[in-house]
Amino acid sequence: MLRFPFNRNKWDPKGKHCYVTGGSQGLGLSVALLLVKLGADVSIVARNEDKLRAAHAEMEKARQLPSQILRWYSYDLSECKSSEAALEAASEGHNGRCPDALLLCAGAAVPGFFVEEDETSMRKGMDNGYWVQAWSALVRAGAKRMVRENKAGKIVLVSSFLGYMSIMGYSSYAPAKHALRGLAETLRSEMLLYGISVHTFFPGTIYSPGYEAENKSKPKITLTIEETDGGQTPDKAAEGLLKGVQRGDFHISADLLGNIFRSSTRGATPRNHVFLDEIYSFIGWVILPIWRRSVDSTIKGHRQEHRSYLAEKGLLS
Repeated sequence: MLRFPFNRNKWDPKGKHCYVTGGSQGLGLSVALLLVKLGADVSIVARNEDKLRAAHAEMEKARQLPSQILRWYSYDLSECKSSEAALEAASEGHNGRCPDALLLCAGAAVPGFFVEEDETSMRKGMDNGYWVQAWSALVRAGAKRMVRENKAGKIVLVSSFLGYMSIMGYSSYAPAKHALRGLAETLRSEMLLYGISVHTFFPGTIYSPGYEAENKSKPKITLTIEETDGGQTPDKAAEGLLKGVQRGDFHISADLLGNIFRSSTRGATPRNHVFLDEIYSFIGWVILPIWRRSVDSTIKGHRQEHRSYLAEKGLLS
């Protein structure tokens, strides 16, 4: 009874063609496997062919129906032409028809101090965090193809908890995730013209291979700040994402803290719940200033150690 509006139909992926980027590992693979178990035709895309083959083998084990079409494609999605070619290839396996749902899970983070970033790393941050999804959503094979085919499809972008706020260490990553939120807000409005629904997922820490990779460059102080973040497995995050998509939520959060930040920074975004969002917002009004002061205090306490680090790196005169 807390849902709003009350008459939303639950989306069923059974028999639909779902296109999943970043599908070779982590969240993308978990989303793909869950869709397979729900009876969908699934195409996964990533760069590493060995990981894609392994992921495809897992999909075959999860197959529910002999008629399900399960395929993998190796493409670099940070480039527009390559993203278009990937979706064209996936469409060819379905009589040239565009997928019914684009679930864009590809992305990567390389944390570090802003004073150590350069043009290359900042541009790469936007490529890996924004363009890797934006190209798939917008090129001729994405939203444009859905419009041309008059398909009332779904576009699901994966932002991050850092699309609502940010902390030190994510200067090359958080801007891309904020940009995805801006893109989603715009697409949600514009796609109403065509009956295409848009959703955005804002997960916190996901214990995936990507998380292990980003921790290699993550500043020590950032790791300290994140110690209280419980995190989720890829399977748990995928479950939260798909439940939100099935309900028709625009902004999707899969845990309590995410819902608090979502409700506290909602703006004109549609509510997910009539009453719960107000409760989340009130909790945020009380605890978020306390949390922010705690984070700021932790960072200030790290100043001397950080100056020593900068001196060792030759960044101080």
